[in-house]
Amino acid sequence: IFSKRKKLGTFIPKLRTRRTKQRMKKLCMWKSLSTTRQLSHAPTTVLTTRRRTLSSSSSFDIKNVTKSNFESALKDLRGLLRDADFVAVDLEMTGVTSAPWRESFDYDRYDISYLKVKDSAEKFAVVQFGVCPFRWDSHKQSFIAHPHNFYIFPRQEIPGSNQSREFLCQTTSLDFLAKYQFDFNLCVREGISYLSRSQEKEALERISSIYMDESSDSVFGLSEDADFPLVRMADVLFAERMKNTIREWRDSLLSKGSSSSEIKQISTDPSQRFQMVFFKTRPGLALSDFTSRQLRVIKAVTKKHFKDLAYIRVAGEATSPQQLIVYTDSNDDRNLLMKEVKDGLRKDAEMKVESAVGFRHVIDLLSSKRKLIVGHNCFLDVAHMYSKFIGPLPSTAEDYVSSLQKLFPTIVDTKILLNANGVFRQTLNKSNTSLSRAFVSICPHIALGIKTSSLADRPCVEVEVQVDEKRSSNWNSGAKHEAGYDAFMTGCIFAQACNHLGIDFTLHVLGGDLVKETKLQNYINRLYLSWVSGNVIDLSSGKCTPDSSASSNLKSRYQDISFPSIILLWGLPSKLKAKEIRACIAQAFGPNSVSSVYHLDESAVFIQFSKPELVSKFLELKETLSRNSDPISVLHPLSNILNGENTHAATYDVYQQICSSSISKKLFADQAEAVGIKHKTVSSRAERGKKGNQVFDEETDVRMFDEKADDLMSSPYGCSETDRSAESFYLDEALASK
Repeated sequence: IFSKRKKLGTFIPKLRTRRTKQRMKKLCMWKSLSTTRQLSHAPTTVLTTRRRTLSSSSSFDIKNVTKSNFESALKDLRGLLRDADFVAVDLEMTGVTSAPWRESFDYDRYDISYLKVKDSAEKFAVVQFGVCPFRWDSHKQSFIAHPHNFYIFPRQEIPGSNQSREFLCQTTSLDFLAKYQFDFNLCVREGISYLSRSQEKEALERISSIYMDESSDSVFGLSEDADFPLVRMADVLFAERMKNTIREWRDSLLSKGSSSSEIKQISTDPSQRFQMVFFKTRPGLALSDFTSRQLRVIKAVTKKHFKDLAYIRVAGEATSPQQLIVYTDSNDDRNLLMKEVKDGLRKDAEMKVESAVGFRHVIDLLSSKRKLIVGHNCFLDVAHMYSKFIGPLPSTAEDYVSSLQKLFPTIVDTKILLNANGVFRQTLNKSNTSLSRAFVSICPHIALGIKTSSLADRPCVEVEVQVDEKRSSNWNSGAKHEAGYDAFMTGCIFAQACNHLGIDFTLHVLGGDLVKETKLQNYINRLYLSWVSGNVIDLSSGKCTPDSSASSNLKSRYQDISFPSIILLWGLPSKLKAKEIRACIAQAFGPNSVSSVYHLDESAVFIQFSKPELVSKFLELKETLSRNSDPISVLHPLSNILNGENTHAATYDVYQQICSSSISKKLFADQAEAVGIKHKTVSSRAERGKKGNQVFDEETDVRMFDEKADDLMSSPYGCSETDRSAESFYLDEALASK
C-alpha cells in the first residue's frame, strides 16, 4: 500500500502539463454551462435566491444585546445616535388584544381606538426592542445603518420594593414569535430589565422618606429589637453566651496591655462566626452564619448591655447586607457613626435604583437627542414606549399627544408615507403595505440583491450595515420579524421613500436637520390611530381625522358611520344573526330604520339607526318591554332579540365607559357587568330631566318615562297600520291557542 501511495504521489505532478490544464478548463466550462442550463429551467425565485446568496458573502448576524453586554452597547449607541440623521425603531410584544371585543372595529370612534391601544400597551410586555440609527455618508453617497436587537424582560431588580411585574400573553403572538425562532430562554434569563421614569421617581421618594427619619434606631430597627422577648430557653442561653463573648472582646479591646494580635485572637472563634474588622477606622466585629432570629437576639443584647457598642447593618459585597458590632468612643461618635451608616445605605439604595433603570437609558437617549424617529404603523409601539419607560398612559388621547410631543417631537410612520403616495400604492398593489412586503417592493436591491428600482426610474439608495467591526454593502441577516431587523427594514423603506420624494440627503446632512425638509412636512407626526377605521391622529395638534388617502372601501364605510345614531346591545340570545336583529327592529320601527348591525362578539352588537332620534325611542321601548310581561309585550317583535333580564342596551357613550376600564373579560357582556353597567337600559333620560336649574327627582322621572312608554305602547311602535293589524292577529291567535 505504501509503495502505491508513493507511486501515486510521484504521478500527480506529471498531470500539471499544458495539455492536461486545457482539458480541465474545458471540463469546468462544460459543467458551468450545464449548471446554467439547469438554472434556466428553475423557477425565478430560485434564481433570485442564488443571486442574493452569491452577493451576500459578507453577511453576518445582527447585534444582539442582553444584560451581559448592555453597558458596552449603550456606550457605543450614544455616539451612533449623536451622529445619526434618523433612527428607526420596532418592537415585539407578547400580545395585541386582551379580548376579542378590544380589537379595532369600523365603529370605533377615535377616543375608543386610543383606549384600546392604551389597554394593549398596559397589559402586554415588550420582549424585543429594535433600534437602528441611520447616518448619511456624503463621500460614498449611501446610508450607514447600525441595527441593534435588544432583549428586554421586566425583572424585579429592587429588593424589598414589593414591585410586582405582571403581563398577559396571547397564544397567537407567542406562536408567531416561535415561528420565527424567537429565543424565549435568552429573553427571560438574559433580558435587560428596566424602570420607567415614574417607577424610578417612586423608588427614590420611598428611599428618601425612609432615610429622612432623624431617629437612627427606627431606621435600623434597634428600638424594636431592644425589647425582643426571650421566651425560649434556647434564646436565653444564646443571649447569655453572646453577652459574654461580646464583653470579652470589648474588655480585651480596652485593655491597655493587649496587643492587636491578642485582641484578634481573642475575638475570633474557630467557627469564623466573629471576625475582627475596622469600619470607618473604628474596631468592630463582623457577624456571619447566624440565623435571623439569632441576629435579633444579638441586637437586643448589644443595645441593652453595651452603651459604647453600636449594632449596624451595612451593604455587603454580596446581595445580602453585612451585620457589624462597632465600638464608639462617645455618644457624639456613635451619632456620627449612625449618620455615616445611614448615608452609606441611602447611597447604596440609590445606586441600586440607578442600576435598575436598565434599558430605559436607551429611551432617554432617543428623547434627549431629539432625532427623527421612524416606525411602521407605530402608534402601538410608541404607546408601549410611553407606558413601559415613561409612566402610566394618560386617560385621553389629547393628554397623551401633549405629553408625547415633549418626549419625541418628530415621528414618521412609513405606513402613512407609503399609503399617501400614488407611486408607492401602485407598487404595493394599492392594498398591502405590510412591512416585509413593502421592504421587498420598495427596496429590492437590499431585500433580494436586485440592482433595479421600480420607483419611476429613480436610482436605489444604497445602505451599508455595520455591526461592531463588520461592515457590508449587501447585508441581509434573514431575521425577519426580529425587532432589530424590522427596524432596519423600516429605515431602508424611509430612506428609499425620501429619495423618491426628491430629498437631497447630502444637503440636509450639511444643514444638520432632515426634519426641516419641506417635502416631509405632510408626513411628520401623522400616525394611524386605527388602520381598520382609517383614523389618523396628528401628534402636533392632537386632532384626529379620517385618512384621505385610505382605500375607497374603507373610506366610504367610515363616512357612513354616525355615532349619535348607534346603540349598543349586549346579553343577546346565543347565535342570533345580524339579519335577524335587523328584521325584528324593522318590524317595530319600519323597514328603513336600521342602517347596519355589527357584531362586537357573540354577546354584543352595534346597531346604527337611520335617524338619531330612533335611539331614544328604541331604548324607551326596550325598557317598557323589559318591565312588562303582558301578552302585547311578549309577542312584540323586539321580544325575539331580547333575552329578558339579561339583555341590556345603551348609547355609544357607555361603550366608551366600558372600554376605559382596566378589566378585560373575554365576552363583552361579562365585561359590562364587571365594570358595573348592570341596569337594563342606559339612555339620556337624566339629561332630559334637567331644564335649566330644575332637576326632577327619581319619582318624577319614572312617571314621565312611563307616560312616554304608554304613548309608545298605544301607538303603532313606529310601524305602519298593516304591521299593527298583523300584531293583533298574532295576539288573537296566541290567546285562542291558550
